[in-house]
Amino acid sequence: MGISFGILLLFGIIILFLFVFTVKQQTAVIIERFGKFNSIRNPGLQFKIPVIDKIAGKMSLKIQQLDVVVETKTKDDVFVRLKISVQYQVIKTQVYDAFYKLDNPYTQITSFVFDVVRAEVPKLRLDDVFEKKDDIAIAVKGELQEAMNSYGYEIIKTLVTDIDPDEQVKHAMNRINAAEREKLAAQYEGDAARILIVEKARAEAESKRLQGQGIADQRREIARGLLESVDVLNGAGITSQEASALIVVTQHYDTLQSIGEKSGSKLVLLPNSPTAASEMLNTMVTSFTAAQQLHEHQIEKTSNNQSKKKNSSDDSYTF
Repeated sequence: MGISFGILLLFGIIILFLFVFTVKQQTAVIIERFGKFNSIRNPGLQFKIPVIDKIAGKMSLKIQQLDVVVETKTKDDVFVRLKISVQYQVIKTQVYDAFYKLDNPYTQITSFVFDVVRAEVPKLRLDDVFEKKDDIAIAVKGELQEAMNSYGYEIIKTLVTDIDPDEQVKHAMNRINAAEREKLAAQYEGDAARILIVEKARAEAESKRLQGQGIADQRREIARGLLESVDVLNGAGITSQEASALIVVTQHYDTLQSIGEKSGSKLVLLPNSPTAASEMLNTMVTSFTAAQQLHEHQIEKTSNNQSKKKNSSDDSYTF
């Protein structure tokens, strides 16, 4: 009895395992009966008739990704390799179509990607391919969505994840980029040098202006001091000529004193006698007097010429 019960129990467990099976989350199981589609089982504990029912296949309902590498030519005759990543998913309500209508969905998706990319990229130049990669991805998704929906697949997203031109083209592009950057750097350096020169010139001009203004102020103060000295000497009963001679002599000795105070000075004032200073003053006075007389003579000559022209003009109107 005990052995028979054990055999029956074992046989019952085997039959139970043949009747019962489980379906994992995000998975659909296709059941066929005598080779014909029977049902689609969802996640959880499921039952089937042994020998009569058979698990024909399983379909993952998760989002899957397929990477397709396409080599094509651009409008400017540059060969380029594009990596297109397609994210797709089996539509839960169309598991039957996804399982029975397509033998290999990967091959089907790859074919559509090749077709769209090789139709879109030859319309664009290489630079435009980089700039409009999103447009290429949208075109691929639109074409795939329309074609794969009837097979029970939904296209979630398409991405152009890599654009790889020919190796020589990449080197050429890098050289062009480097040349452009060097040109830009040279322009910036030139602008900086020009600004430095302009600012330096402005600073020198400002320095010269301030220096000239200082010299002018210095001479103005010297002239004012000399004028006050002459007025004081005149008040003491000394004539203007005598006062001027005294000031020249004083300035002469002050200059000699300042030269003597500096060690290693190589400046020599010639002539250096007081009589020479007096003679220089007389020469200056004589030059000023001669210049004044010449100026007055020139004014008188100009006035006489204007009078003659006026008289001749009046005579021409007398008949």
